[in-house]
Amino acid sequence: MSINWFPGHMAKARREVEENLKKVDVVIEILDARIPHSSHNPMMDEITRHKPRVVVLNKVDMADPKATEAWVSKFKSEGKYPVALDGRHNQIIKKIEPLAVKATAEIFERMEKKGIGRRAIRAMIIGIPNVGKSTVINNIARKKGAKTGNTPGVTKQQQWIKAGERMELLDTPGILWPKFEDETTGRKLALTGAIKDTVVPLDEVAIYGMEFLMAHDLERFNRFYNIDVSPEDGIVEVFDAIGRSRGLKAGGNEINYEAVTNRLIYDIRNGKIGRYTFDMAEES
Repeated sequence: MSINWFPGHMAKARREVEENLKKVDVVIEILDARIPHSSHNPMMDEITRHKPRVVVLNKVDMADPKATEAWVSKFKSEGKYPVALDGRHNQIIKKIEPLAVKATAEIFERMEKKGIGRRAIRAMIIGIPNVGKSTVINNIARKKGAKTGNTPGVTKQQQWIKAGERMELLDTPGILWPKFEDETTGRKLALTGAIKDTVVPLDEVAIYGMEFLMAHDLERFNRFYNIDVSPEDGIVEVFDAIGRSRGLKAGGNEINYEAVTNRLIYDIRNGKIGRYTFDMAEES
């Protein structure tokens, strides 16, 4: 599954990020805690390499807690400033702001030595579509400042947002990179909703999610769907079992495989079955 998806507004957004970097002190990257590696845009590394980076592992309530701890440790070892949180909760500024202060300490020390008075920390928010970036920004700013949505590509243009007295945030549209050479990365992005469902083969995405759960949490998978399958069962057998259990049938009492596909993706994407992390820190 080689996916090419690079809408025109994303190409424009990349140029705007490059142009506006000189205006900011720190980059705050929002990642999906379920796929910290896959939801990181490698294109941004080259663009933002000279700026300190705060890494926000968002949607932590849907990710495996132990895996999240491993990712936080990994990012710290790389010289970044990570924090894991649920962007929907209030007061997340109390978790992010101290890291931004720490990340920019040397910058403001140099400014003070030059006699330049302290000002608000200027931060640029980056992240691929649908990682919860706008939700995080709204909670930081304590207002409905950034438009939100559960589909990729809601934020289309940059905007400055005040966050108390200590920070000013520059929001940017979600930016994906032009092509995913790694098929598994594409499936993970699709499974968690970063790629529009209309541009990916959903059956492959559902099969990936199904096989992951059967390999890592078979007992819970069986219990959730009230079925009894094993890793030795084929894809059709598992889909048939889910279809029968959930009553997902078409004419002639046949299993509606499209409905099973959509149900699997919905249940995994929305954390209905359990909390899962699809990228392991030790493997990235």
